[in-house]
Amino acid sequence: MLLQVLGTAAGGGLPQWNCACPGCAGARAHPERRRRHAALAVHAGEDRWYLVNATPDIGDQIEAVPALRPGALGDTRRTPVAGVVLTDAELDHTLGLARLREARDGVEVLATAPVRDAVREGLRLDTLLEPYTRVRWRELPQGRAVPLDGGPGIHGDGSGIHVGAVPISDKRPRYAAGTGPDTGTWSVALRLTEPATGRTVLYAPSLAVWSDAFDEAARTADCVIVDGTFWDEDEPVRAGFTARTATAMGHLPIAGPTGTAHRLARLPGRVLYTHLNNTNPLGAPDAEQYKVLAERGLEVAADGMVIEL
Repeated sequence: MLLQVLGTAAGGGLPQWNCACPGCAGARAHPERRRRHAALAVHAGEDRWYLVNATPDIGDQIEAVPALRPGALGDTRRTPVAGVVLTDAELDHTLGLARLREARDGVEVLATAPVRDAVREGLRLDTLLEPYTRVRWRELPQGRAVPLDGGPGIHGDGSGIHVGAVPISDKRPRYAAGTGPDTGTWSVALRLTEPATGRTVLYAPSLAVWSDAFDEAARTADCVIVDGTFWDEDEPVRAGFTARTATAMGHLPIAGPTGTAHRLARLPGRVLYTHLNNTNPLGAPDAEQYKVLAERGLEVAADGMVIEL
């Protein structure tokens, strides 16, 4: 299984355009610290890739990876990007769909029902894109896996990567307040499996509750890429941009008694944090918190990182 990390930042990126906190100021002074919005690219076989989430940075993220650029087999308009899988309906994970309007053969999007309905009815992205290209929706199921690549070609039989959703939160984006049922499929972790090798990756850029289902999926995964938005519970309050704690904002912190580090350190597979907020001290590569994680065998994902299992 081959994964390309396209971005590792939470909403707003690092630096955030309207922020001069130490993290953002440090990223402006040291461009190597910059992080794009959290996203992955999953190799589905041959020259076909699926993007996990469509962020506002999607154009730059594609250009940064030669394997995702168009022009294969001499066709200047043929793109390796075969589709998008959404983990939620947040703006930071869906606005990039509008950037795909030039898609010659349409855009395939896998999502749970609440996420699909929010994007279609709340953001009205279907209506927006209709004059340019067609959006083809596929159901992202929970409790089972479906072939990621159902398109034409050598791997069109779905024999490559399979994907399924692990419900983790009923937190919906603000624009979708009061719409649809309260369900854990508003935000999901993705379980990516390669049947040929048995390798499994769990991707959860948002994690509000450590449920039994998530625990089982994490314990059986070869690699877990998980929510690292905030270092500790009081970070958002201490930073001064909200009166809510990390958990109240829908993100389990890394450190502390309610944090994920002590749970993740017990897992047998590789563990990496992603989706770092601009206030997270891990935005500075020399932060003491890196040593704390390393002592537990935990890593922080980097933009451009390649993960091969």
